[in-house]
Amino acid sequence: MPIGRNTGTKNVPLKLAREITLKANEAWSDGSFLESITPVTKDLLRYWFSPVYTDTRKINFHQGQKQAILNTIYVHEILKTDTVFDMYASVNEAILSELDVNILNQDKYKYPKYCMKMATGTGKTWVLGALLIWQYLNAKYEETKSGRYSKNFLLVAPGLIVYERLLDSYLGKENIDGNRIFETSDFKKFEQLFVPPAYKEVFFSFLQSSVVQKHEIGKKITGDGMIAITNWHLLAGVDETQDEEDISPLEDPSYVLNDLLPITPGTTAGHVLESLDNQYFAGSELNFLTNLSDLVVFNDEAHHIHEIKTKGEITEVEWQKSLNMIASTKGKHFIQIDFSATPYDVTGSGQNRTRHYFPYIIVDFDLKTAIKQGLVKTITLDKRKEIATTELDYKAIRDGRNVIGLSEGQKLMLRAGLQKLKILEEQFAKFTEGRDALKNKHPKMLVICEDTNVSPYVTEFLTSYEGMSEDDVLQIDSDKKGSIPAKEWNEIKQRLFNIDQFQKPRVIVSVLMLREGFDVNNICVIVPLRSSEAPILLEQIIGRGLRLMWREPEFLDLKEENRIRLLERKEQPTNYLDILSIIEHPAFMQFYDDLMNEGLVAETKDLPDRDGVLGDIIHVGLKNDYHRYDLFWPVILSEREEYLRTDRLSASQLSSFELFTYDQLRKMTLKEGETFYSEELTVKTRFGEYQVTGEIFNAKSYNDFLSKMIKVVTTSLGRIGTRKTKNFPTIQINHVELVRLLDEFIRTRLFNQPFDPLKDNNWKILMVARSGIIQHMIKEVSKIIYEMQSNVEVTEAVILKKYFSEVSELRMRESYSLPLVKTIYERTQYPSNKGEFEKNFLLFCDNDSNTEAFIKISEYYHTFAGLNYIRTDGMLASYFPDFMVKTSEHIYLVETKAQDQLDQANVKQKQLGAIDWVSKVNELESEDRMNRNWHYVLLGEETFYSLKNNGASIIDIFEYCKLTKARIENQLF
Repeated sequence: MPIGRNTGTKNVPLKLAREITLKANEAWSDGSFLESITPVTKDLLRYWFSPVYTDTRKINFHQGQKQAILNTIYVHEILKTDTVFDMYASVNEAILSELDVNILNQDKYKYPKYCMKMATGTGKTWVLGALLIWQYLNAKYEETKSGRYSKNFLLVAPGLIVYERLLDSYLGKENIDGNRIFETSDFKKFEQLFVPPAYKEVFFSFLQSSVVQKHEIGKKITGDGMIAITNWHLLAGVDETQDEEDISPLEDPSYVLNDLLPITPGTTAGHVLESLDNQYFAGSELNFLTNLSDLVVFNDEAHHIHEIKTKGEITEVEWQKSLNMIASTKGKHFIQIDFSATPYDVTGSGQNRTRHYFPYIIVDFDLKTAIKQGLVKTITLDKRKEIATTELDYKAIRDGRNVIGLSEGQKLMLRAGLQKLKILEEQFAKFTEGRDALKNKHPKMLVICEDTNVSPYVTEFLTSYEGMSEDDVLQIDSDKKGSIPAKEWNEIKQRLFNIDQFQKPRVIVSVLMLREGFDVNNICVIVPLRSSEAPILLEQIIGRGLRLMWREPEFLDLKEENRIRLLERKEQPTNYLDILSIIEHPAFMQFYDDLMNEGLVAETKDLPDRDGVLGDIIHVGLKNDYHRYDLFWPVILSEREEYLRTDRLSASQLSSFELFTYDQLRKMTLKEGETFYSEELTVKTRFGEYQVTGEIFNAKSYNDFLSKMIKVVTTSLGRIGTRKTKNFPTIQINHVELVRLLDEFIRTRLFNQPFDPLKDNNWKILMVARSGIIQHMIKEVSKIIYEMQSNVEVTEAVILKKYFSEVSELRMRESYSLPLVKTIYERTQYPSNKGEFEKNFLLFCDNDSNTEAFIKISEYYHTFAGLNYIRTDGMLASYFPDFMVKTSEHIYLVETKAQDQLDQANVKQKQLGAIDWVSKVNELESEDRMNRNWHYVLLGEETFYSLKNNGASIIDIFEYCKLTKARIENQLF
């Protein structure tokens, strides 16, 4: 029976999720989490979530994604639960008393099984990828082989769209030739987020060799594991045009017949040998997956795994049966991880409608939280006065079962949606014209029809009566269950998946094909003509428009203000950035009321004012006289350096050896050297004769001799204090050139005649100790080294002058900006949240006669004006000063900080980095630093107001607050 029927326990799984979240977060906070996991998992979690790394990346997991990852690892790796029952018992046994535990005795709950309830548009695919990495790397490096990890993965999609999205994520997008480009895959594009450098080579090697598409399962040979990607149809053993709700064997005798009587080859389509081959391999695919020793299954959009109640009996859908079969051979080595925004079944209708959640939900990141955190669009319900007061029919006009036209209510809804779309298009186009960074802002309208008999009439209405061209409308002719034949799908998927990039199509018309996986960003208006009241279906329809369109940082404040106005104050929005408008359908009123009661949806009763679509966001350009106030940022490409000239050295510069002739040295070498022996002191017993050669050091070959000579000649003796002497290198470069010089010296100049060191081992005469020849060579080559070190050239620093006017336009909120005189832009922005300090500083700076020019630095636009610093944890990071102010003699980089931020450790690290950078700038040529000395100023709020109120000038304030390294390190306090 459905979970919680007649027991009042329908929400128990959400209680479980809350308990897991509390315990996981507590363990994470007190450090016990990291102490209880494997070294590999510890590496991953630190890389994903530690500020050491997150502060240096532009993209990170948001809180909901982080929670899903932590909860899964907490339950699986710390609690080590093996069944769903174990999970309840380990987390909180009290919850079990609220649940019908007989449900958990089913086979499908007797292995590790976790469900992620995450709102549509909040990045479930990234969580899936992170958990796959966690499993694979642990399986590869785990020494104990606990069996809790696997290198084999099966990713199951609910349909073609999600299937294609998964292929895009793992293999990369298809180009026009049908080849997938790995560089466009999620893992490659966001490799700095997903994989720590130490594991990157191993994981990418696995990823690029082990992904198996649905038709390759059981056929493609992989090496170190497998990532098989399929849609549910393969597991159900049905054609892709069928929906799982169609295949109940209790109602469809043709299903049983087809299962019992395999097709035979013939002349009709589908009875060819290729079809027989495909059917054979369909069975082999399941056998292959069943015979694997271990497997992790990821079900995307897992609400499809539900039970069907037919004639009083409960029947599991076919693909869940297949999962049960695959799991049956693996015991605890089978893991199932499900993702869904709607992991529940529904019973009843109207006031008696009840949701029954899957019993294995371990995280609940709901839509309300996602909206409040700004991770998805804010939803508004467009209630038109015409709709509210006019009794109209909102179903298509039919003659019997045949559709013959659209009703007046449907036409009204379409016109309302189209009017909203046109206003958004007009204003977005004006705002983004000529601005490459915003070229993707093409709003779209999605129309969901009753069935495929209605969609052609919608297209006709839009093109024939509303003036849209054929290119403006993209019609997806799926069947009544939302499926589409593969051959038709291949023709439209490229255009469909890239609609964000292009102005057309403007409207997408579909039945249910686009209810899942249609993850584009620019759906701004939804017209739900479909009259079904199924809550899962309605949530899926809304989910198609939730992904953010305006992600740029400068719009964050404006969107947050909208959420407050709509959801808390119940006021009209000030703009339509990332607002999803749903045109009201009377059949959905109960559903809408539920959403509004939960604080998920707001009402709008009037069309947006054309001047208010974008709120008070304005484009600010350069002043006509901006050259008077333009400043540049010196980007130091290479610093001032001294380097040794590398002119070719010549042996002709060296003096020959005169003390002994070559023949005399030859005779010295022929002697066997001196003989030593040992003699006992009292009785004079003689023993132990041995030879002592006349060589200054041992060398086994001429090359060895040259090497030892260079080592001697490039090392000087220097006294350290009065206690001891150490060798220090006098030169560490150009050793190859010195070897060449020494060899040339020996062969041509040393004896004033040609000398072949290799003939008859002549090189050995060079090592006769008493000859003094080695000392002579050392002296001559040392003279060359001295001259070389004196032959120094100085190169001046190379800089790139980046003028702030190169950024010719900024976007900002008009109500939080000022028209100032001494800056290059027509207006200067300040923060909308607690920005009074910056606002007053800007006005004071502009009014002071000592200020010649200044600029507020924006890290989003002036990307060249950043400074590097070393964090307290040793990681390299960067930041941008707030202001740059020019006076008659100085340039001041100014960082403004609230009083409570001044003593933070990393603030001091930023200060040290800024001081080092300013010191380098002050070593530049005068014209490369605007003929001024540069300083770094840390200005606290209280200090600013105190000095300002006492009559201090801008220079007085800066000189009082400018920093030196000694002052930062508290050496002068």
